[in-house]
Amino acid sequence: MEEKMKLAPDAFEPVSKKDELDDEKIVAPSRTFIQDAWRRLRQNKASYVCLWILVVIGLIAFTSPLTASQPNVSHPNYANLPPKIPGVNINGFNGTTMVAGKRVDAYKQNNVPSKIHYTLGTDYLGRSLAERILRGTLVSLLIGLFATLIDLIVGVGYGVVSAWKGGITDIILQRIIEVISSVPNIVIMVLLMLVLKGGMLPIILAIAFNGWTTMARLTRAQTLQLKSQEYVLAARTLGESTFKIAVKHLLPNLSSVIIIQTMFTIPSAIFFEAFLSYIGIGIQAPTASLGTLISDGQKNFQFLPYQMWYPAIMLSIIMIAFNILADGLRDAFDPRTARR
Repeated sequence: MEEKMKLAPDAFEPVSKKDELDDEKIVAPSRTFIQDAWRRLRQNKASYVCLWILVVIGLIAFTSPLTASQPNVSHPNYANLPPKIPGVNINGFNGTTMVAGKRVDAYKQNNVPSKIHYTLGTDYLGRSLAERILRGTLVSLLIGLFATLIDLIVGVGYGVVSAWKGGITDIILQRIIEVISSVPNIVIMVLLMLVLKGGMLPIILAIAFNGWTTMARLTRAQTLQLKSQEYVLAARTLGESTFKIAVKHLLPNLSSVIIIQTMFTIPSAIFFEAFLSYIGIGIQAPTASLGTLISDGQKNFQFLPYQMWYPAIMLSIIMIAFNILADGLRDAFDPRTARR
């Protein structure tokens, strides 16, 4: 005879609702794609520090019209004064300079009132170098940001249309990009300077003239991959308009490529502006930019090196910070590219 199994009465009790929910509970917090990218960026210490360095520089530069309202006002009696920080008795920051092999107080020699001091010294016209560096940083950042904005708008739209249309349209649009890319920026800059008579606008247009081609190629390549995805094909089958598909499906998935390329484009535009101003075909005097400040400083570099070092250091910090941040953003948005 079969042995009868003895089961306890509680073995037939239904599972409580609480136990059932606990078994299906997700312990890890739910994060969006942006939140996850931000978490990975914060783990990259170098990129995170560079992000805050750029934030601080941006805040100081964009508030400079309030704190340094007259960077072009000259004081010939205070020309070429060395840096002086009150309470600091370190050569190079105490207002002294070498004259005939002896260190003398330049402020006393020029009868500068005791209440007046220049943190980073003055230039050959007696203008505050600190105020001009702040204003020059603002000008360089504005040129870089506006040129990048044009690259962003034109490049993304051009690349998406080229990839989405395909066929003969794609071929023609890509040949146009090749022609535009072959034109040197210097030639465009000279022509625009003749027509627009200087200022920030010709520099922005010269940088943006063929700068958008890289963005267009990247977005085109990414769009070619996305247009064959199932969710895009489903949206087309359901009758979604091309504009809605681009806004709802393409642009969100292109955001990582766009942000990363933008972070690389901004320092390139700033450096190109500095180069043009340095050789004399960019921002013209008396307007300050990092390029013009470096150009003015190198004329007195042998005797007054600080006039070139300080704007050069500011330009270097901006360039390095943007490039390290762009590298960190690339790893944050696409963990597969992260270096082990």
